[in-house]
Amino acid sequence: QVQLAESGGGLVQAGGSLRLSCVASGRTLSTYTMAWFRQAPGKEREFVAAFTWTSRTYSADSVKGRFTISRDNAKNTVYLQMDSLKPEDTAVYYCAADPKLYSASASKYAYWGQGTQVTVSS
Repeated sequence: QVQLAESGGGLVQAGGSLRLSCVASGRTLSTYTMAWFRQAPGKEREFVAAFTWTSRTYSADSVKGRFTISRDNAKNTVYLQMDSLKPEDTAVYYCAADPKLYSASASKYAYWGQGTQVTVSS
C-alpha cells in the first residue's frame, strides 16, 4: 500500500510563489508516475503536472511556464514549484501516483494524498 502526504500549501498574494511537497511511504516509487491535480470549489479535479518514471514531464497549458514539477527518488518525494501565482490557481492540490505511464485523467491514478489548500489573494 502506498501513502502520500502533501505539504506546503498556504495563503499567498498574486504573483507570489509556493513549493508543494509530496512524500510517499509504503513503497519505493521510482517506477511510478507521480502527478499533481487540483480541485477548486464546485469544479472537477483537473490535471496540473506529471513526472513519469521514465523522466518525462507534462503540464497543463494553464500552468506552463509558471509551475515546475520535479522528483527526488532517493527521498521518495515529488515537488511542485509554483511561481507567478494567480487567484485562479486557488484550489486544493492533490498528489497522485500510479505504476502506469502518464495520464492526465484522475481516474487512472490508484493512490492519492489528502490534499493541501492553496489560496491566492488578488
